[in-house]
Amino acid sequence: MRDYLLTLCVTAAVTYLLTGPVRKFAIATGAMPEIRARDVHREPTPRLGGIAMFFGLCAGLLVADHLTNLSSVFELSNEPRALLSGAALIWIIGVLDDKFEIDALIKLGGQMIAAGVMVMQGLTILWIPVPGVGTVSLTSWQGTLLTVAIVVITINAVNFVDGLDGLAAGMVCIAAAAFFLYSYRLWVGNMIEAAAPAALFTAILMGMCLGFLPHNMHPARIFMGDSGSMLIGLVLAGSAISVTGQVDPDTLRIFVYEGSARDATHAMLPVFIPLLLPLTIIAIPVADLVLAIVRRTWKGQSPFAADRGHLHHRLLEIGHSHSRAVLIMYFWSAVFAFGVVGYSVHSASLWIVMVIVGLSAVGLVLLLLPRFTPRAPRWAEAFVPPRYRRRKRPAGTEPEPAHSYAAGSAEADGTAVPGGAEESGGARTRTPEGVNGATAIGGRSRSSERRKAGSRG
Repeated sequence: MRDYLLTLCVTAAVTYLLTGPVRKFAIATGAMPEIRARDVHREPTPRLGGIAMFFGLCAGLLVADHLTNLSSVFELSNEPRALLSGAALIWIIGVLDDKFEIDALIKLGGQMIAAGVMVMQGLTILWIPVPGVGTVSLTSWQGTLLTVAIVVITINAVNFVDGLDGLAAGMVCIAAAAFFLYSYRLWVGNMIEAAAPAALFTAILMGMCLGFLPHNMHPARIFMGDSGSMLIGLVLAGSAISVTGQVDPDTLRIFVYEGSARDATHAMLPVFIPLLLPLTIIAIPVADLVLAIVRRTWKGQSPFAADRGHLHHRLLEIGHSHSRAVLIMYFWSAVFAFGVVGYSVHSASLWIVMVIVGLSAVGLVLLLLPRFTPRAPRWAEAFVPPRYRRRKRPAGTEPEPAHSYAAGSAEADGTAVPGGAEESGGARTRTPEGVNGATAIGGRSRSSERRKAGSRG
């Protein structure tokens, strides 16, 4: 564990220290695109943050190669070299896209090529466990197609969710932490050396995200861009492929288990976790990806056409602030990822399921919080913010409309009423479009874009 922590810290330090110079480089080279209608930030912000993250990845692999307990990963497996080759290719494509806005189909082709490069060097799925059958070996073409599909889906899922400050880096960091615990337990607890590369990859991935987050939290000073989002998506996919395709389920002695049917079912769970965990840690990004494709094709648009219908956009529309929307997405990612890991360790414990259900209920309450305006009791009004107190009105006056109070509450909370409406002299008016972020969801006028495009973020 000490070597993993050292690798994580070195990766985070290199990423953090390089992000500042990379920001200046992005500003100098003009990698500051104009604010688009779907963006939620107010000022043009430099991208290319993936440059610092890639060098953090290189530093983490270099340090791990010289550590006594981790050097065996490089000697016994070619997976670190395969991951670095695919990461370098996808990083170059991302840098070009951040600067020149390359076509979506070209990016898709580059993602498939990067996945193919990893497959050629041995980072591929060799077998999968099937319920009631056992381990099923895959042919070369089947393993290649499945590996490429997992890489492309994960990359685009992470890229789609990268819409708010700190959202993608934080969600991937949470997913990597859960995956690290599972991989580390397989290696140290079950003495399965094939899980060592996945543990190393996830530790480095956590360092990349933690080193970049201080610069990317709201209000962000730099964005990771496609060079960063596609990079961390590929590393996350590489970790899932490594532990799924290289760890033989038969080593866990699941299919020779002797006991009752219920005990056998519980004993089989660790076999299917390598298949379930990669899905759960990207459950929210993948759900966003699927909904976006269905939404755009239903409207007759291209699946790659950008819009403002992503999950984080909807959180802002129902009244959540920027920071609260990000924290809610963090919460759900942690519930899914750590819930599956905890259940894989104590599958026979009912309290694990109860905790997951309880946390899900709390998440639903937080999700729907802007839909209602809670009122504090009379005796507690002195201890709560003014927006939660009951308003007193003079005798004989009409009750205040509900939407008026909602507008006042949202304004006091730093958010805006969906649709950009506000009260002005008793009449309901529209706020001018052009302010994005946590205070409005409307589009941006062209004059505002021209005025702000020339400023420096």
